[in-house]
Amino acid sequence: MTERKLPAHLHPDTLAQRTAVDKSQYGENSEALYLTSSFVQPSAEIAARRFAQEEEGYTYTRVGNPTVTSMERRLAALEGTEAAIATSTGMAAILLLGMGLLRTGDHVVCSQSVFGSTMRLFSGEFGKFGIETSYVSQTDVAAWRAAIRPTTKLLFAETPTNPLTDVCDIQALADLAHNVGALLAVDNCFCSPALQQPRRFGADFIIHSGTKYLDGQGRVMAGAICCDQRYVDEVFLPINRTAGMVLAPFNAWVVLKGMETLGIRMQAQSERALAVAQWLQTHPQVGRVYYPGLASHPQHALAMRQQSASGKGSGAAVVSFDVKGSDSASLRRNAFAVIDAALVSSITTNLGDTKTTISHPASTSHGRLTEAQRQAAGIGQGLIRLAVGLDHIDDLKTDLARGLDLLP
Repeated sequence: MTERKLPAHLHPDTLAQRTAVDKSQYGENSEALYLTSSFVQPSAEIAARRFAQEEEGYTYTRVGNPTVTSMERRLAALEGTEAAIATSTGMAAILLLGMGLLRTGDHVVCSQSVFGSTMRLFSGEFGKFGIETSYVSQTDVAAWRAAIRPTTKLLFAETPTNPLTDVCDIQALADLAHNVGALLAVDNCFCSPALQQPRRFGADFIIHSGTKYLDGQGRVMAGAICCDQRYVDEVFLPINRTAGMVLAPFNAWVVLKGMETLGIRMQAQSERALAVAQWLQTHPQVGRVYYPGLASHPQHALAMRQQSASGKGSGAAVVSFDVKGSDSASLRRNAFAVIDAALVSSITTNLGDTKTTISHPASTSHGRLTEAQRQAAGIGQGLIRLAVGLDHIDDLKTDLARGLDLLP
């Protein structure tokens, strides 16, 4: 059927509803879900041309699927990139990034505050193949510059970081990378394109765990790399179609539906997170609060500038805080007591859900790191991460006070 063409310039909230809605002959208003492993070809000759990539057309879902394509096109539109390639998880996206860009002898400079599994992937798995990684302070551009080598091919950061919400200067890192012929990848999981578009500041690759805010309800695993079309066609797609780190059509459809409410969810959850962070600052049993939306945050001004895709600065929806204690054992014991007292917040390491989640990073998401790595990243035993959802702010405060008020 003939489709009406969308206007050239639309607000991101509208793009999230209308981009990449390719209707079938039935004219459905919701994106179609193509649950099929393969596609029937009109003839042997056309099949041959499609498999040889001489003609466009779907052949096998490991190579391409209309529902997955819709999800990729929508995410690219929201991030402001030419294209995106979907993967089975966010970590699969980082794996694909490394497999596509790095070779034996190459060097990576990475923030020392990235997600624990990201660090293990660079040091452990990529390290097996002769790729070296240097870890530096997230916020010290001079340290990034000093770590550059003639063999440096990639700079990698997530901003804000998990769980301490450190914010890097994307433009400064992009300039640094490009001046030495390297590339910059930014994990945009915490903000999503509703709040932050790293391409605006020079990032070459934007990494997503669609499991988080893009889905928004903790239902499926998904990942993606947003970048120029040539990288998708020439670098990443050949690997993905062979290795099979692809996104399932059902998961792509769920993420598609999740992105429709991304803007309004991020706004509402960020507002609640700021209110929680402000309240936590006043509690006598809280030593420190980590949240970019607070004026006390070291990178507050930078965060407000970079996280302004919605038209105004935002601190996103993750708040971390240290409980007080006299030593490592008491810090851990007090943190566990606060977490266990929570009756509303879910004790789980996932984030980006409409349900508020609470976790102890040192023993869960970053538990596989060495103690030295955790200390370098600033993750202590008294640290609690709260990923604020859509629960009412009064209930969240009561939930946290239930444990904090009983600490010695």
